[in-house]
Amino acid sequence: MVRPLIIGTVLVGAFALSAKTFAQQGSFGTAEEARAMLDKAVAAVKVNKSAALATFNKGDGGFKDRDLYPFCFNVSDGVFVAAIKELLGTDTRALKDPTGKPFGQDLYAAAQKPEGQVTEVGYMFPRPGPDKTPVPKVTFIARASDLGCGVGYYK
Repeated sequence: MVRPLIIGTVLVGAFALSAKTFAQQGSFGTAEEARAMLDKAVAAVKVNKSAALATFNKGDGGFKDRDLYPFCFNVSDGVFVAAIKELLGTDTRALKDPTGKPFGQDLYAAAQKPEGQVTEVGYMFPRPGPDKTPVPKVTFIARASDLGCGVGYYK
């Protein structure tokens, strides 16, 4: 009599934890989703650069999905032309994470590679929203014409 009760309790607890885990996983973008959004962003830039940048900055057209969003900067001078508002107009090469890592230089260097080549850059960065605590982030970056574009996911 006690054994089925214990087993039932353990199973209910396991299902509750699984549901919570799945719900948390669904609230953040994955590596696969980030890579797919980058591919979509690069294709949009190739079709119509100015329209794509406007769409990225507005977060329209599926280019804002939970904590996933594209950003782009000029490969010539590193200046952000599509990004979160705080970064627009700044030089990507000047970015450092809270540990002092100059990840902006890594992003810029990755964008200098030939089109079609995707590079991963890891660093610490706060998630979008009120909590500005930096967490590990990995960004996929690729060249799209005269832009370096990226989409990152949080680990």
